[in-house]
Amino acid sequence: MSLNTEIATAITDTLAEAVADYEDFHRSPELSMQEIETAKAIADELEALGLVPQAFGGTGVVAVIENGEGPVVAYRADTDGLPIAEDTGLPYSSTAEGVLPDGTRTPVMHGCGHDTHITVGLHLARVLTAHREAWSGTVVLLFQPGEETAAGAKAMLEDGLWETVATPEVVYGQHVWPGRAGDIYVSSGTAMAMSDSLRVTVRGRQAHGSQPENAIDPIVLGAFMITRLQTVVSREISGRDAAVVTVGTFHGGLKENIIPETAEFTLNIRTFDEDVRATVLDRVRRIIAAEAQASGAPEPIIEEMHSFPRCFNDPDATAAFVSATEAELGSAHVHVVPAVTGSEDVGAFADAIGVPLVYWFFGGYSPAALDGDEPPAGNHSPHFAPDDVPTTLETGLRAALTAVLSRVGK
Repeated sequence: MSLNTEIATAITDTLAEAVADYEDFHRSPELSMQEIETAKAIADELEALGLVPQAFGGTGVVAVIENGEGPVVAYRADTDGLPIAEDTGLPYSSTAEGVLPDGTRTPVMHGCGHDTHITVGLHLARVLTAHREAWSGTVVLLFQPGEETAAGAKAMLEDGLWETVATPEVVYGQHVWPGRAGDIYVSSGTAMAMSDSLRVTVRGRQAHGSQPENAIDPIVLGAFMITRLQTVVSREISGRDAAVVTVGTFHGGLKENIIPETAEFTLNIRTFDEDVRATVLDRVRRIIAAEAQASGAPEPIIEEMHSFPRCFNDPDATAAFVSATEAELGSAHVHVVPAVTGSEDVGAFADAIGVPLVYWFFGGYSPAALDGDEPPAGNHSPHFAPDDVPTTLETGLRAALTAVLSRVGK
């Protein structure tokens, strides 16, 4: 399908307003599950459209647009920022700060593009409420907190989301990434990896650095654990399967001549298959425990930090989405791509009620940026920001409207 003339004109006429909204959200990011001012701004915008925003999961905001008989569909936009010091040089760069759960104060940036997601979600609401003659049914707008920590979707569901609002027949969502502005990218079937993050506290015995015989060194022990963990992918799973095991932090000790009592590292695991996920987690725990035993050390403490569910695009619903967006954007601008190793919790909304999910990416960079000598910054970089904001937002809004109206459009 392609959007009708009135809706297409509305997108063009309000694009400058969308860019201004994007810049405002970019200036004011908030950390995961702390999106208090962001949620208030979203709720105020929705109320101005005559909608009744509802809070779920603390800082999640939901609005239901009812417009007569017809299907019920849901569209999700995530709202949280990241603990990153922005280095884009933009005149609307973030100077915001926040406090992490451990009490650490940190700069905050929309380094994953959720500012574009909020903007598209709000302008989707504006177009749908202004052009009710073009559709019939119910649209549930989900502004979700805490995507970066996999806490937000879970919190909204545990807060009774689908027991309170209309249950959709499909869930849609999208994410900006370093692709070509004007293009969208979608996978059929498995779309993104599952993710598990663990914190490991290695326990030893403290002693003077000159008397190692009186110590059990948790730094050396942790180093052996980390080295051995690199063999999980190469030696513990089949070459036909995919997994990534990354150790992202390692901390231990306070002084060069003291062997400390403990050391700590964190690791992240990405897998596409539930059985492979179970195998990798089992092997990781076995290696950590065995290395401690080999050193005569106390049993390490392993804590789960985050766990992202599967992100699985229903093949039939995805095929329908591809057909609709090709008609709207042109087939040259719609790309069916393999699954990516990033992770998302959007799938939880669909899995909780057993309905299809369609989740896609839209590009944020101009051809000049993509074809230059240096590749543009990717998500979670201090340099990440779309360099063609109008085209990026317009494409995101056109794709969102096309998906929603393919179900509820007249």
